[in-house]
Amino acid sequence: MSDTDLVIIGGGISGASLLYTVAKFTDVDDVTLIEKEREIAAINSHRTNNSQTLHFGDIETNYTLEKAEEVKEGAELLAGYLEGEDPDREMHSKRSKMVLGVGDEEVAKLEERYHENGFGDLFPKLREIGREEIAELEPKVVEGRDPGTELKALQTPDGYVVDYGAVAASFVDAAREEEGVSVHLGTTVTNVDDRGDGFLVETDDGDFESEAVVVAAGSHSLQFAKEMGYGEGMSLLPVAGSFFLADDLLNGKVYTLQMKKLPFAAVHGDADVHDDGITRFGPTAKLVPALERGHLSTVSDFVDVFGFNPDSVLSYVNILSDKILFPYVVRNLVYDLPVVGKRAFLPDVQKVVPSVDVDDIDRAKGYGGVRPQIVDTENKELDMGEAKIVEDGVLFNITPSPGASTALKNAMRDVDTVLGFFEDDYEFDEAAFRDATIENFPRADEEAETDDEAETDDEAEADDEAGEEATENDDADGEEVAAETDD
Repeated sequence: MSDTDLVIIGGGISGASLLYTVAKFTDVDDVTLIEKEREIAAINSHRTNNSQTLHFGDIETNYTLEKAEEVKEGAELLAGYLEGEDPDREMHSKRSKMVLGVGDEEVAKLEERYHENGFGDLFPKLREIGREEIAELEPKVVEGRDPGTELKALQTPDGYVVDYGAVAASFVDAAREEEGVSVHLGTTVTNVDDRGDGFLVETDDGDFESEAVVVAAGSHSLQFAKEMGYGEGMSLLPVAGSFFLADDLLNGKVYTLQMKKLPFAAVHGDADVHDDGITRFGPTAKLVPALERGHLSTVSDFVDVFGFNPDSVLSYVNILSDKILFPYVVRNLVYDLPVVGKRAFLPDVQKVVPSVDVDDIDRAKGYGGVRPQIVDTENKELDMGEAKIVEDGVLFNITPSPGASTALKNAMRDVDTVLGFFEDDYEFDEAAFRDATIENFPRADEEAETDDEAETDDEAEADDEAGEEATENDDADGEEVAAETDD
C-alpha cells in the first residue's frame, strides 16, 4: 500500500499535462500517475492516432468566435511550451496553414468570417490570400484546378504540427525531475473506492491511498465515473478517425470549410510531423462500439458507458436521424470499404489537391484513434464541448477534440479544482507556469520586429558588400593607372 496526495489515472496528453503542472508549479508534496500501457501516450495521443494539429481556432470554420477565443489561449500555452522546450523541432514542426475556399459561395463565407465575424481581428497573423499566393505556398492546391473557379484562403504561419505523444512524454520527464513524483506504467486500475476521507485506488500491481483522484483516461473517464455512481445523464458516441496517405504533395496544412452542425473536422491535408515525404488526408469519422481503436476488449467497456437504457437509445436515434449527420455517417462507413472506399474518398482529396488520382492515395493502416464525443442523454443531443465531472475529491476529465491542443489550459483549470480538494493547503504558481509556456509564444508584433531586424541586417550586409566592392574597384583602378604610367 502506497500513500500519496494525488493520483492521476491516465498517461495521455491530458494526464501528462496535469502531472507536469502539479509537479512543477504547485507545492503538492506527492503525486502519482498510473497508466495501463507500458509507455506514455500509447493510445489517442500517439502521433499516428490524431491529425497532429495544434488547433488555434483560426482556420477551424465550425468554431464560433467565442469558442475560438477559448481555444486560442490553450493553443498558445502549448505552442509557447514547444517554442521554449523544443528549439530543434524534435516534437513539432512549424509550417504554413490555411483554410481553402473553393467557389463563390465558400469564398464569400471566408470573407465574411475574416472581415465581419471578427476572426481577422482575433488572429493578427491570419491574412487573406488569393490564387497566386496560394500557388506560391502550395503549388499542388492550384495545379490542375479550373482557372475560372474562384479561389481564396485564410492563411497563417502558425501551422504547428505536433507529435502529442512526444510532448506528453516530455511533460512526464520534466515532472519526474521533481521530488515526490512517481509514475507507474503497465499498471491497470481495477477499482476506485471513495472512503469518505480519501480514496483507495486498486490496481493489478498494488494499491494506493490518496486524498484526491483525477481520472484523465479519455473515453474510459466516463466509465470510471459511472462505476462510482456519477455521470448520469451522459453517454458517449465513440468516433474512430482514419486517414489516407499520399506522397509529398503539400508543404503545410490545408483545411477545407467545415459544416457548423458537425463536431467532426472537415477533410484536410497535412504534412507529417516527422516525415516530409508523406501527406495525410483525413480524418474520416466512423462510429464504433468500442472505447479504443482495434481493441475488442473495449467493446464491453462501451456497453458499460452506453448503458442500453431508454434515454441512451433515444439519444442515439435522435442524433443519428439528423438530416445532416445521418448521410455523413453513412458516407464515412463507405470510406472504410476495400477498393470502393478510397474511390469514394477521392473527391474530398481532390478538393485540396485536384490532380490526385485514386492510385495516388492508400489507406493508412494502423492509423487513427477514437474520439469520445459526449452525448447529453437528458436533452437527447450531442454535447459539442468538453466535459468534466467534479465530485468531492475526484475529477473526471473527458476531453474530445481539441483536448490535446488545450491540454495545458485544461491542466491549469484542473489544478485549481484539485487544490480546492485540499482546502487550499497548497498553492499554484501561475506566473511561473505562464513564463514556461505562453510567454514564449511569438506574437505578431514580435515576429514583425524580428523580420525588420533581419531586413536591417541584410541591408547592412549588402551595404558592407557594396562598400568592399567599391574599395576593390578603386584599388583596381589605381593599379591600372600606375601600370599605364609605368608604360
